[in-house]
Amino acid sequence: MRRTVWGAVLAFAVGVLLIAGGARLERGVPEWVLVVPLAVTCAGVLVRRRAPVVSLGLGVVAVGLDAVVGPSLGTVLVFTDNLYAAALYGPARLARGLLMGTAVLAIAAGAGAGFWAANWRLPAVIGVQAALVLVTPVLSALLIREQRDRAAVERVRAEQVARLAELDRRAAIAAERTRMARELHDLIANHFSAIAIQSTAALSRTDLDAGTVRKIMESVRENSVEGLAELRTIIGLLREEDARPEAGERLGGEVVRLRLAEVEVLVERVVAAGMKGSWRVEGTAREVPAAVDLAGYRIVQEALTNALKHGESPVELVVSYEVGRVVLRVWNAVGEERRALPGAGVGLVGMRERAALVGGSFEAGPSPAGQFEAGPSPAGPPEARPPLPSPAGPSEVRPGWEVVAVLPTEERGPAATEGMSGLSSQVVGLMFPRGAGS
Repeated sequence: MRRTVWGAVLAFAVGVLLIAGGARLERGVPEWVLVVPLAVTCAGVLVRRRAPVVSLGLGVVAVGLDAVVGPSLGTVLVFTDNLYAAALYGPARLARGLLMGTAVLAIAAGAGAGFWAANWRLPAVIGVQAALVLVTPVLSALLIREQRDRAAVERVRAEQVARLAELDRRAAIAAERTRMARELHDLIANHFSAIAIQSTAALSRTDLDAGTVRKIMESVRENSVEGLAELRTIIGLLREEDARPEAGERLGGEVVRLRLAEVEVLVERVVAAGMKGSWRVEGTAREVPAAVDLAGYRIVQEALTNALKHGESPVELVVSYEVGRVVLRVWNAVGEERRALPGAGVGLVGMRERAALVGGSFEAGPSPAGQFEAGPSPAGPPEARPPLPSPAGPSEVRPGWEVVAVLPTEERGPAATEGMSGLSSQVVGLMFPRGAGS
């Protein structure tokens, strides 16, 4: 505001000096009369920002009055600022109208001067002068206004981009937290559930002999060591800054590879915890994509963990290799009393998410019956183990719980595997390199 006031005072002082210096047309009026329209235009300068339309109105009135008593150069020069302010700070429609109106006035002034003086050389001079006084300030204001509007639009766009980037960052963080929570849950839930159940059984019974207690403690120790090893592995992967999934890097000198072909280890762990279990392979076992290996192994692991925590014997696992997909079925009996342990319900969500990440499907719910083969799991390497035969007698019919996951084994496009992007895909690639052995 102070700069505006000083600008108006300076414009008035310069205008007075021009009037005193004779920069006007003589019409026999006192010089102080010419100061009146000059003061009116300078008053328009005072309100140029707050009321640009009022400033333009004062300028038009002052120029009209000055044309009657003068005109004077000082008033005309200050009027250009009134035009400039109205075009720059006023409404956009007013600015466009001023450009058109001043152009028409400049042309009309030149033509009228030529007609009045009967000299057609004069219109060029008068027209150029009128354009300099009328069109130039309006055009300058429009150019500056366009630049300011463009800068404002770019500023808003930059803010929107920054806001979207922040939203994407938050969504990515939330997604990664969900994936890592699922990964850590699946890593340790199986081992710690077995430890909790075995230690509870050992503490609740007083008739166990030393050999049985030692066997239970060995199983507890084995589950503890394996759980800690897997936890250290995932922590090491998270700390790795320049991880390259395709390089098949080694952590601690050993490439980590969990595969569907090794799910019998999970069944044996359930059997060691005191439940009857069996597993069999239907179809011809084959290599599957690393992401499917991860999802399948973790789904089986979590399903068996839920059977250990909430179900009863027996437990049956069937891995079916079909054309273009692998089907995983885990069935376990359930009793009338459900064992409630912390974390109930989280595993089903994680299994469903894992199946969806690789483009598969997942179902879980009560099942009236299941087929199982009693006794220990077959021995020997996975490729040398024949599928378990179906029971010779009728299947035991008991209420149970069944988990069915269908995972495609064909290579999927980017749209189907976009859920594995980011940190989780790096973890999966490092933990399950395609060329690693079992």
